Amino acid sequence: MISICIATYNGEKYICQQVDSILSQLNSADEIIISDDGSKDNTISVLEAYHDPRIKIFYNKGRHGVVPNFENALKKTSGDIIFFADQDDIWENNKISRCMEALKNADLVVHNAIVVYEDGSHAGEDFFHLRHSGPGYWKNLYKNSFMGSCMAFRKNVKDYALPFPHHILWHDMWIGLMVEKKGKTIFINDQLIHYRRHVGNASATSEASTFSKWKMLKYRIQMLYYSSIR
Repeated sequence: MISICIATYNGEKYICQQVDSILSQLNSADEIIISDDGSKDNTISVLEAYHDPRIKIFYNKGRHGVVPNFENALKKTSGDIIFFADQDDIWENNKISRCMEALKNADLVVHNAIVVYEDGSHAGEDFFHLRHSGPGYWKNLYKNSFMGSCMAFRKNVKDYALPFPHHILWHDMWIGLMVEKKGKTIFINDQLIHYRRHVGNASATSEASTFSKWKMLKYRIQMLYYSSIR
């Protein structure tokens, strides 16, 4: 069984393109777990209109924000393999099959992504090139190359990744570092999603950080501490 986690918030503009690209790859027993963080637009009604039992909608009633919203989705999963998906990307039609193949020899797989503009046109960039992606705990503690929308992992990862520490900024970095510590990661160069870059993105590709160097250093020390005591 496969579980797809989508954390939604005011995602009506692109959510159908994303869900359509996922549903075509799922079996009847698989599920899309939606955790909504209080959308004010028609995101929920758009999803309900599918009338598809594989789409299961939950509401994030705890702390708000991207990280707690994905955590809420992850806690609801029942699948043996778990994927994260952003509400505004588009999956290639072989994403699931390619990731499942890679996971035969790993606990977590990270694949490459084509970066596109808001209208879907190619930006001429890919995620691995922008982030110098690759495995390694210390490498990714220094410069994170784990992006949730490009990740899939086995359900046993939940045993040591949950609950998320309250003060982390990036759930994908946390999960990636924990698997580097306790399991096996693999990076594959296949470009399996169209990552849509626009002003509403909750995750970054090559954009410069808005945090000070001191804050970023402090955050990495916190991540080192949290992962060392888990």
